[in-house]
Amino acid sequence: MEKAIEVKGLRKSFKDTEVLKGVDFEVKRGEIFALLGSNGAGKTTIVKILTTLLKQDGGTAVVNGFDVASKPDHVRQSISLTGQFAAVDEILTGRENLIMIARLRHLKNPLQVADDLLNRFGLTDAADRRVSTYSGGMRRRLDIAMSLSGKPQLIFLDEPTTGLDPEGRIEVWKTVKELANGGTTVFLTTQHLEEAEQLADQIAILHEGKIIAGGTLAELKKLLPPAKVEYVEKQPSLEEIFLAIIGKKEEK
Repeated sequence: MEKAIEVKGLRKSFKDTEVLKGVDFEVKRGEIFALLGSNGAGKTTIVKILTTLLKQDGGTAVVNGFDVASKPDHVRQSISLTGQFAAVDEILTGRENLIMIARLRHLKNPLQVADDLLNRFGLTDAADRRVSTYSGGMRRRLDIAMSLSGKPQLIFLDEPTTGLDPEGRIEVWKTVKELANGGTTVFLTTQHLEEAEQLADQIAILHEGKIIAGGTLAELKKLLPPAKVEYVEKQPSLEEIFLAIIGKKEEK
């Protein structure tokens, strides 16, 4: 399977603080890749480098076949980024937000583009309401819909469920699964371990500037000792795996 992202030896420092200390990972096309890490682990720094918003100090990063340092324009044309807070205009309606983005991207027939996205994300009934009346989950769905205008091959979701209630989070999870089922590659950063457990095909754990573990959920479970069998074998949650792996690294 072709690689959507290939990162080797990525380094980044801010003044005297080394944030990324040689990060390596790959993301395959069409999969949901979750990057897990505590606050300050460097997740957003990686996203900013991969989306050409920040230059790395060392190492290489290739996105959709383009080097982020030497061909940033090509990278930008093939990706989309949704940050931690919905970048929607609350004065406009949902439809007007989508039409505006379609026009900014010089797409043909922006009205049809807007209608298609409203339908895809279950927002048709609320299309002509001001976004200020939307729930948190609806705003986030609109935000993701806006980022998909123009059909990017790869979408970056940087902590997409920040500030959402459980119902809103489930709405966004459903949307993310549908994106992947439609062939879009999804790069997801999150602190919510249940989110990665529910969504990710591949998971990487970032700790103190390095990827310290990676693989499928089943592969990560094998890194822990076998579950104690009493009456029922308890399978470890991703939260238990994450804390155990980080704990082992901090002991060394």
